[in-house]
Amino acid sequence: MFTQRSGIGASVDVVLPCLDEAGALPWVLDRMPVDYRPIVADNGSRDGSRQVALERGAVVVDVPERGYGAAVHAGLLAADADVVGVCDADASLDPAELPGLVTQLLAGRADLVLGRRRPTSMRAWPPHARLGNAVVAGRLRRHGVPVHDLGPMRVARREDLLRLPVADRRFGYPLELLLRAAQAGWRIVETDVAYTPRVGRSKVTGTPLGAARTARDMSALLASLR
Repeated sequence: MFTQRSGIGASVDVVLPCLDEAGALPWVLDRMPVDYRPIVADNGSRDGSRQVALERGAVVVDVPERGYGAAVHAGLLAADADVVGVCDADASLDPAELPGLVTQLLAGRADLVLGRRRPTSMRAWPPHARLGNAVVAGRLRRHGVPVHDLGPMRVARREDLLRLPVADRRFGYPLELLLRAAQAGWRIVETDVAYTPRVGRSKVTGTPLGAARTARDMSALLASLR
């Protein structure tokens, strides 16, 4: 458990928004670097995710309000490290890659570092989901946000994140976070991370209809925040 080396000598809290990820959590938590404390923000799991996380030494925060943004925000409030990472709990992203993002942050090259997903196979990122992400990222660039991916893996300083006026508590959270960060003058940098097939089915973009709804909701959020 937690056998990977961080290589930077700094403690980092890692928020893992979670909804029924019992099958993926063992691998995710076992890949957590040394000095990186996992905080599982459990969003009402019914598959034993909470117990799995506790058995592997993670901090567990119960989040009754449903929504990705609600889970991430609750995790941020529970964190106390200066630097906080966020990573999906479905084993599609490897927590062992987090130190590469943290190094850029601590070197002063960015205020927010995003993991730009590079799929390892077609199954990792189906065309409908990749297209929806590309559409929203393209609109973000037109709003002055220099990104190509909404980045479910990211790192920043905790106090800076909490000062951003991000109100969305559902799936628009990553989009609003990027917009608010850009409005605040943050330097946003992307770095490549491997993206592998997740364990289980996505709650957001697992189907073309789900991906279309997500892109629609995010586009509406973009329009409302101009």
